[in-house]
Amino acid sequence: MRRRDDAAFVRFVDDRSTQLLRMAYLLSGDHHLAEELVQETLERLYVRWGRLREGQEMAYARRVLTNLRTDRWRRVRHEVVTDRDALAEPTGTDRDVVAERDLLLRALSALADREREVVVLRYYCDQSENSVAECLGISPGTVKSTGSRALAKLRAQLDRPEVTQ
Repeated sequence: MRRRDDAAFVRFVDDRSTQLLRMAYLLSGDHHLAEELVQETLERLYVRWGRLREGQEMAYARRVLTNLRTDRWRRVRHEVVTDRDALAEPTGTDRDVVAERDLLLRALSALADREREVVVLRYYCDQSENSVAECLGISPGTVKSTGSRALAKLRAQLDRPEVTQ
């Protein structure tokens, strides 16, 4: 058993929290929920920090984050945005980048939760099929078929973007 090393944990948080936040946002589609998921992930990681094998900290964090997201959608809680002014339109040259990102995020949100988890872990986090399977507790074959189905849906969605007014 490793002794708890708080300095190493702080370095991990400094180095990896942005990556975890992006992953959480891609999984949830909500900035506030992503922040909550990362915070809770880091809390659970800190409790186990001294018992984790060297080099396995990020894998454990990804698994915790994915499980927390799954737990959240199982509880089905709907929130309603009440402050529409807070959702201001972007201005300037970033509009095209924002539009492309928005289109991709909408396509991701249209996927089933398991499909979104596989796509984010496999392609955003650049994990192997075996690593994704271990993280989600499914077989590598299920990762392949789910990923294939999800990518086909994303391609179909992105090839024919809906016209917005």
